Amino acid sequence: MRMHLAAAGLVACFGLSACQQSHSDAQVAAPAPKKDLGRAQVMYQGQESIVKVDTAVVEPGRTPDSLILKATGDTSGPGYTDATFLPRIYPGPPADGIYEVDVVATKPAGAMVAQPTPIEVKGDWSHYPQAHLTAVRFMAKGNQLTAPVPAPK
Repeated sequence: MRMHLAAAGLVACFGLSACQQSHSDAQVAAPAPKKDLGRAQVMYQGQESIVKVDTAVVEPGRTPDSLILKATGDTSGPGYTDATFLPRIYPGPPADGIYEVDVVATKPAGAMVAQPTPIEVKGDWSHYPQAHLTAVRFMAKGNQLTAPVPAPK
């Protein structure tokens, strides 16, 4: 009887070690998530990122050193105001030339009905990094959307 229990215990140990080995191999094969190099700016009290971005466009501004950013998306409820873009802060230019902006709005005071509500955001980005900028990534809570920068005239 002891011989059968010892044999069963030995088989169980080998079985578990084989499972753990394949589990650790699977963890090694998974790619590491992409790390953002930009740091988000501090938001004003009451501001938060919108839920998602549906469309995004970058257009030339009124002056040569400005761009007009436009985005449409959804907030988590009605009553959001003062929608704007907050460019992220970088220690150096991104290697791919894609700069990120957070799409934020001021949430309403008081109780809110949780129902997706469309929002349009338009803003001027003056003194943008012309030498390095190739595209703008619009960041929201649920997604991100990249729009190319138009060629200079």
